[in-house]
Amino acid sequence: MESNVNQVVNHNHAHRGKIKICDGKILATQSFEGEQHVMRVQCPEIVTGSEPGNFVHVKCSNELSMRRPMSIMRASPREGWIEFLFKTVGKGTDLLAKQQVGAIISIMGPIGTPFKLSGYRKKPILIGGGVGIPPMVYLAENMKRQSNLEPLVLMGSEIPFPFPLKPSQIMTTRVPSDAIAAMPLLEDWGICSRLASNQGYAGCFDGFVTDLAKFAILSSSEQNDIELFACGPTAMLKVVQSIASEYDLPCQISLEEHMACAVGGCAGCAIEISTPEGKAMKRVCVDGPIFEAENVIFGGG
Repeated sequence: MESNVNQVVNHNHAHRGKIKICDGKILATQSFEGEQHVMRVQCPEIVTGSEPGNFVHVKCSNELSMRRPMSIMRASPREGWIEFLFKTVGKGTDLLAKQQVGAIISIMGPIGTPFKLSGYRKKPILIGGGVGIPPMVYLAENMKRQSNLEPLVLMGSEIPFPFPLKPSQIMTTRVPSDAIAAMPLLEDWGICSRLASNQGYAGCFDGFVTDLAKFAILSSSEQNDIELFACGPTAMLKVVQSIASEYDLPCQISLEEHMACAVGGCAGCAIEISTPEGKAMKRVCVDGPIFEAENVIFGGG
């Protein structure tokens, strides 16, 4: 299996030359309610060239040959590590969650096209749902380096969030006044964040994260300053796409599909995209996972 993957990587080298396979050392793990886990892995070869929106393909255990795609949540070029968040949903992620600090796991990456990295509108809104939260954190970290921006990060979850909730000290009129729960990491960065859920969690907006995003758009007197970025379940992304269309806002979304090779060899993650030449099938792994929302043709109506 590994040799086949290497052949595909080499085949795509002209266009996917940044993809590498390396042995990563697990530096730290954290577990949260809802069988959610954050893992930090030392893999400097992959950190180099990694950008917000990229993902890695992880070999969860030597017991399994198939890898699992994981969105990168944070990356430290200086210290050479990446972090990713995952939820235990099957045998592979269960085995990965049981890996101990110090263990070595095989990682392939960074894979995929990134979000735009510059030229942002002044007040971008980042929308993350469930396991779609990590790319928004990574993108926010890129945005915090640009002092002229006022990003708003909105996160939604129907299970407990994979971090402690913190009352925000960053005041904003872009969300309802009773929505005060925030992500501590983003607070430390000085980035405004708010949380949404239908589960009645303290300080969270009562409703879907897309409802909170719509409130933020409508509360702005300068909608031309807004653009949207999103990652999450398909149902959520469909709503984000609709909101972007309704208010004529630029919007990039990160799609999630089941993947086998993750390097464009199997085309098992192909989706339909509208192009200037007409409809075309694009691979989420290497042609994405980031697409302009207006170009994505979601199935199922």
